[in-house]
Amino acid sequence: MPALSPTRVRLALLALALGGFGIGTTEFVAMGLLPDIARDLLPELYAQDPDAALARAGMVISAYAAGVVVGAPTIAAVASRFPRRTLLAVLAALFTVGTLASAAAPTFELVVVARFAAALPHGAYFGIAALVAADLMGPGRRGRAVAFVLTGLTIANVIGVPTVTFLGQQAGWRVAYVAVALIFAATTAAILVLVPWQAGDPHATVRRELSAFSRPAVWFALLTGAIGFGGFFAVYSYVSPLATEVTGTSEGFVPLALVTLGLGMTAGNAVGGRLADRDPMRAILTMFGAFAAALIALAIASGTVPGLLAGLFLVGASAAALSPAIQTRLMDVASESQTMAAAVNHSALNLGNSLGAAL
Repeated sequence: MPALSPTRVRLALLALALGGFGIGTTEFVAMGLLPDIARDLLPELYAQDPDAALARAGMVISAYAAGVVVGAPTIAAVASRFPRRTLLAVLAALFTVGTLASAAAPTFELVVVARFAAALPHGAYFGIAALVAADLMGPGRRGRAVAFVLTGLTIANVIGVPTVTFLGQQAGWRVAYVAVALIFAATTAAILVLVPWQAGDPHATVRRELSAFSRPAVWFALLTGAIGFGGFFAVYSYVSPLATEVTGTSEGFVPLALVTLGLGMTAGNAVGGRLADRDPMRAILTMFGAFAAALIALAIASGTVPGLLAGLFLVGASAAALSPAIQTRLMDVASESQTMAAAVNHSALNLGNSLGAAL
């Protein structure tokens, strides 16, 4: 790849982060719209038992997480040989189609299926985008490259999720998903225009990528993300009922709660990228201790509005700081299977998503 100007590098990184913004919005917007989805798609159950309807509507979240778990290793195993810009554009286009299908599906069961299908490109997009970003940013900045791509996801929790949640509350949850599909369409165009061409790995094979799973250190890193992030998603999945039923706020307060959580994630992600470049293992151990303390603080303090907001900020910050460190650790121990390592981190985190929402 020829040398690029700093401006071109920044624009390419912003195009990659825009995809993260869309993914963060599509993944997390259901959390704030669970009551709307339950009322619309499960009206009889909601009339009889709102809590049971909310719990069942949580399957929309779990289905998306399951799609990430399945899609990341599957796509990563076969995609390493393809040119990276083309592959990223195809994945963004698939997100567009899957999100529109989620908006159009007429029944609860079909919405669940559509959310599963829409999630399949998730891990592969983040994994390949992280590799492209690392090449653009240069040696010694891999953790910050991972964090930059994830910045789109964290900013989605500050701007995208609250905005689209408000839109969904006012115009209907289906309109919210149409808005997300437009973000993915813009991402597809931005990648094609702004991201420089990068060749795939001509020596990559499915067998080589799958060989990552023969290394115990890879499994330990994946289990760390899957189990540890169950706590985060157990909180995030039910921010709306937490704010309205435990703290006693109105539904109109939920977007502010989501903004606060997103601000914490944005701050934590920036710190986590730098910590990962210094020592991924130390960052993982330190931030999991902080994460556990933040969850306990939220449990104790969420009965009041200040306690809820402070707890959500700390949970978001400590959780987001872990993601670049875990992904960098995976890339360290995966040898030649870099695409797989970069992608399956998101399978692990979304296994935590699925488990946390279900539990």
